[in-house]
Amino acid sequence: MNRSSRSATHLRRHAWMLCLIIGLLVAVAAPLMDDFSRQIAYILASGAAFAAVVAGTRLHRHIRWPWRAMAAAVVCSCAANTIWAVGLAVGQPIAMRVSAVDILYLSMYVLLMIGLLALPGDRIASRWSGVSEAGIAFCTGTVLVWVLLYDPFVHDHGPWPGAPSVIAYPWLDLLMLAAVTRLVVALRRLTRSDWMLVAATVVLTAADVVYFIATANGGSWAGPAWSAAGWVLALLLIGAAALHPDTSAPTGTEEHAGSGQSWRTVALNAALVLVGPVATTYLVTGEEKGHDLDHVDLVLPLAATALTAVLLVIRSSHATWTANRRAGRLRDALREQAELQRSLSHQARHDALTGLPNRVEMTRLIAEAAAGGDGGVLLLLDLDGFKDVNERLGHPTGDALLIAVAERLTGLLGAGEHVARLGGDEYALLVGPGSGGEPLVDAMRRPLTAGDQVLHVTASVGVRVIEPGSDAVQLLADADLALYAAKAAGKDCAALFDVAMRDEQGERIRLLERLRAAVDAGEFAVHYQPIVNLDNGTPTAAEALVRWIPPGQAPIGPDRFIPAAEDSGLIVALGEWVLRRACRDAAPWYQRWGTTLTVNVSPRQLIDPHFTRKVVSALRDSGLPATALTLEITEGVLVRSGGHAQQALVHLSALRAEGVRVAIDDFGTGYSSLAYLRDLPIDVLKIDRSFMPAGNGHGDGDAQQTALVRTIVDLARSLGLTTVAEGVETAYHADLLRALGCDRGQGYHFARPIPAPELAMMFAETVIVQFGPLSADQQNDAGCGVSV
Repeated sequence: MNRSSRSATHLRRHAWMLCLIIGLLVAVAAPLMDDFSRQIAYILASGAAFAAVVAGTRLHRHIRWPWRAMAAAVVCSCAANTIWAVGLAVGQPIAMRVSAVDILYLSMYVLLMIGLLALPGDRIASRWSGVSEAGIAFCTGTVLVWVLLYDPFVHDHGPWPGAPSVIAYPWLDLLMLAAVTRLVVALRRLTRSDWMLVAATVVLTAADVVYFIATANGGSWAGPAWSAAGWVLALLLIGAAALHPDTSAPTGTEEHAGSGQSWRTVALNAALVLVGPVATTYLVTGEEKGHDLDHVDLVLPLAATALTAVLLVIRSSHATWTANRRAGRLRDALREQAELQRSLSHQARHDALTGLPNRVEMTRLIAEAAAGGDGGVLLLLDLDGFKDVNERLGHPTGDALLIAVAERLTGLLGAGEHVARLGGDEYALLVGPGSGGEPLVDAMRRPLTAGDQVLHVTASVGVRVIEPGSDAVQLLADADLALYAAKAAGKDCAALFDVAMRDEQGERIRLLERLRAAVDAGEFAVHYQPIVNLDNGTPTAAEALVRWIPPGQAPIGPDRFIPAAEDSGLIVALGEWVLRRACRDAAPWYQRWGTTLTVNVSPRQLIDPHFTRKVVSALRDSGLPATALTLEITEGVLVRSGGHAQQALVHLSALRAEGVRVAIDDFGTGYSSLAYLRDLPIDVLKIDRSFMPAGNGHGDGDAQQTALVRTIVDLARSLGLTTVAEGVETAYHADLLRALGCDRGQGYHFARPIPAPELAMMFAETVIVQFGPLSADQQNDAGCGVSV
């Protein structure tokens, strides 16, 4: 900002002060001037005030017509003073009668009053704010003017000696004072601009009173010098108020008259209410001392005093009404707040979908039951397969099922028993001592109606007996362990908590932590079990099996770490590592002996959107052809993939298009269904080891097992599928399967899972028998003699 701009800004901020200083100087000088000079000074002051109001209106653009009304008032004053000065200059003073000068002066008062009334604008909430106080001030002023001015002069001098228009000035002053009173009362905070307007009104009224007294005593029609000083100062105070920066300051709505109890309102009302009686008493006392008391003397003071009393009653009634209204609003607000608190408390402790208590509330109820000494039983229920229902039929049906389950569980409760939804498809029941979980399991086996669907679901239940003094959070954790045990036992059953479950849980957690570290440390190895052609006993393929061999420790069985890897999601990274390692091992075997590779695939891997790309990448990097790879999936892959079953089918179809073969592992167990043979893109059917006869084929059980194997082999042959039997433990098993027409077999009868170098030696020995010995280079490429 340059110097000229800073100077202009400084001038705008302090112009009001310059105007006020000029007014004070002229007011001080006015008594020292003659009549004509005073009129000229009055004219100049009027012009300066007009210029200040116009300038303020332009500077503070939000100001509207109230200031324009005041500008018009200043113009009227300037015009009247000009006419008066012209009369004095030509030696023809204005006659003592209603004239153009009086009309202009009276217009000035009316315009100032209009501006003062309209000035608060949107700074007060209601146009009636402060009106009663303004009326009280006017009535009080009326009594004072009558008692102190009019009545004494009428008694002392008879009829009014001045022009009739002079009588109007005090009453107009009272109206302006009433408008200022409204301004003071209605606004909580007065700006400096407001206070200068208040001061202008008071100074103008004082000047008029002095002028009134002087003319009433026969003084000069031009009025005393001090009246002129007051008029000049009042006009320039109005100009300074218009220029002050506070004029444009945003104030917002600031009504406080409605409260009726601010210190300013109370003090003003207390002062004004005493004026009428005191002035009337003074009037009566004065009449008794020297004047005849005329009823006309008392009419106006008594009427004004009575009106003051009425306005005070109205003001008090309004204040009481306002207080009652605000008290009612406060009462309503408190009631709404209490209802809201109750609603929020209920929402915080209850499930929004079913309306049942939630985990927080159930924890409190369990704590009460444990502290009460009576104990009880905590049942934790989880729906089996709810995720599949929710994703196959949609969330609305899933929500309807949850509501139906809540209604059924509620119907099973006795007196003093509770049911809560802990989240998802998990519910908790707090029942009496001696209750078990099996009745609950049985009740959930009955069909449920969810919307327009009739659904059959089962539930797993964890049971925890509540001992007195037990911790509620620990009880829930124990019931959750029991529920986990019920899930692990095959679902659709109940399991009772045992302290040993805590140790098992701790072992699972520790195993998972070790498993995470083992994946990073490379503690896993891949062993291979040969798959043999049953017709000639020749190995044709090998199944890759992962083994965990911690350094310096005993190997950890797959039955321990594979479930943990599945639950934690680590199976995805581990499965990819096994796939790449196995493809790299199998590539030279395929090149030398034409043997193929079989790798197990987890359902979690099949829902990986990048699974197809990862398999193709492993094949490309290793050099193993896609036709030499078979991926084994379990029958339940579509169920355990949940809503991602379609993604699994897309992967399998895409890989088959590349030449990769797909096998169903452990056929005949779990989710066996002929629909899977139709829906899944498969090439190989693997018969589970549980179908192998236990003896030598002479027992009834062996005959049934043999019949089942024959059925599976015939079914696979009719569908054009290759059959592979698992669990071939004896020569009898091999001969039986060969007789039934099974294509391939694997098991301990042929070989246990062995490291890659040993498998390579097995392939090499087979090739030696069939094709003669390999060269040293061929043995190295095939991995013969290489240790891991």
